Amino acid sequence: MVEPLPRPPSDADVEGLAALLLDAVDSGAAVSFLDTLTRAGAEAWWRATLLDAEPRAVFLVARDEDGIAGTVQLRPARAPNQPHRAEVLKLMVHRRARGAGLGERLMREVEEAARREGFALLTLDAKRGGPADRLYRRLGWTEAGTIPDFAVDPDGETFHDAVIFWKRLA
Repeated sequence: MVEPLPRPPSDADVEGLAALLLDAVDSGAAVSFLDTLTRAGAEAWWRATLLDAEPRAVFLVARDEDGIAGTVQLRPARAPNQPHRAEVLKLMVHRRARGAGLGERLMREVEEAARREGFALLTLDAKRGGPADRLYRRLGWTEAGTIPDFAVDPDGETFHDAVIFWKRLA
């Protein structure tokens, strides 16, 4: 089931999100972190991210019998001339839940949440050629371009390109 994360989140939810982030990094996902990330570091990042979030930000989680199995964020653009735009961030699905359509469900739910919040344009980026890149294309996102050597993989050494996507909401 996909649901909004309670705000403020419980300690158990922060711990579950940290475990999910660590699993994503351990599996090589391009989610902005290196494989040196610790549990304490992951929990601190989640607490700071949730504390700093604007009121219109959306944090969705998917739960299974083992806890948080997936998440995605919607963060409003901060520029005053972009009240209609938000960015989709940190789509993560735990390895135990992959291959069952959870990533697609999270994306559809975050798009619906964006509509409810009044956003008309969404943007995001993905590692070129990765699972997220393929998912976004399948869900009708439009490629704006590719930035070479945008970031390094969790190993801290291997560079990867980022594909920038956008989607206009009806």
